[in-house]
Amino acid sequence: MVKLGMITIGQAPRTDVAPIIEKYLGGRAELVQVGVLDGLAKEYIEENLFPEENDYVLTSRLTNGNSVVMSRAKIQPILQNKINELEDQGIKQILLLCTGVFPGLKTQSSYLIEPDHIIPPAVKAMVGHRRFGVIVPLMEQKENLKPKYSPFGMEPCFAVASPYKNDLANFHQAANELKDKADIILLDCMGYTEAARDLVSEATGLPVILSNAIMAKLVSEMI
Repeated sequence: MVKLGMITIGQAPRTDVAPIIEKYLGGRAELVQVGVLDGLAKEYIEENLFPEENDYVLTSRLTNGNSVVMSRAKIQPILQNKINELEDQGIKQILLLCTGVFPGLKTQSSYLIEPDHIIPPAVKAMVGHRRFGVIVPLMEQKENLKPKYSPFGMEPCFAVASPYKNDLANFHQAANELKDKADIILLDCMGYTEAARDLVSEATGLPVILSNAIMAKLVSEMI
């Protein structure tokens, strides 16, 4: 069977997100999961990978359900090593399970599927000239994700709700912030679930795009 590599910037396996990917793969590919933080204790992560001032900040999930925040600059060399390891296993297609921007990632011959290259132009085609809202996990991302959309002529309104904290009030607050400012909403993190999409859609009455679902649908066409 064809193998699809999937790299989370947290720890694998991603039991929260992998079922969404596998649903759209329809049994036509084996999902091989690895994580940037595999084998690392939360204390080590907080001491060695924590963001400094003005760092590009990311968040992900550990296998015990805890969430951590990280500096992109500090985890990118580890991420590149994980890509190399999957390629050494002969895996020809590798999905990055993160919507953040990672300049300079490379492969020798495998195809690296980077959501930040795919989601913004796809969403632009879906949004058109309508008002666009984006929910992100971290307050810092309201600023550092703007350049991902501006090249496509999009100036989204942002709200914050973490997919890694079981706090429904945050989702309701984010939905209420956007419902009168947007016509369509994107959940801009691969950690959001279908339950989160349903919650935001119900609270706003608007169509809601789930990042991992749209990537899974597109990747399924490549297998």
